[in-house]
Order: sequence, then structure tokens, then C-alpha cells
Amino acid sequence: MVSHPCHDETVTRMGHPSGSQVSELAVSMRMMNEFEAQVLSDLSVLKTQMAGLVGDGNTGRIYELERRVERHELNLQRAKGFMAATSLVMAVIQVAMEALRRH
Repeated sequence: MVSHPCHDETVTRMGHPSGSQVSELAVSMRMMNEFEAQVLSDLSVLKTQMAGLVGDGNTGRIYELERRVERHELNLQRAKGFMAATSLVMAVIQVAMEALRRH
């Protein structure tokens, strides 16, 4: 709670807070409660967003992105293998055609 030095002195000298001090304390507490409510609300939104991003026991967005990258890498490896096999077949065909042309 936020306190003001001159208010604390008045409370200490007199032994109890005045009506205006009680009013100011009530306003200050209401403002803190509103602030706390806003912070808790923002924290809840952040928690929800983090659960969606990272996952909360289920798959999150990061996990899904990792899976997509793995699938892409697998497809790329398959394409490389296909191109290697195709180039080998083309080389064999070219050697065969050269051999037939010489005879």
C-alpha cells in the first residue's frame, strides 16, 4: 500500500486516522485493487498465449512447427535421392547409347 509521510505523522500524533485519511486510503486501496485486477487479467492472457505457443501437455505451435520442418527435411532428402537415382539412370542410358553408336 502507498503511504504518505505527513499522513503517517498525523496518525501517529493523534492515534487514529482522520476522515479524509480514511477516504484517501479507501481510494488508494481501490486503485490498487483495480491495478491488481488488470495485472492478473494480463497475466492470464499471457499464460493462455504461452500455452498455445509452447503447449500445455498437448501439441503447441512450436511443436507443430518442428514437425513441419522435419517433414520438409524428409521430403528434401527424398528429392535428393530421387535426383541421384535419376542422374544414375541417365548416365547408364548415355553410356549405352554411346556403346551402340560405336558398333
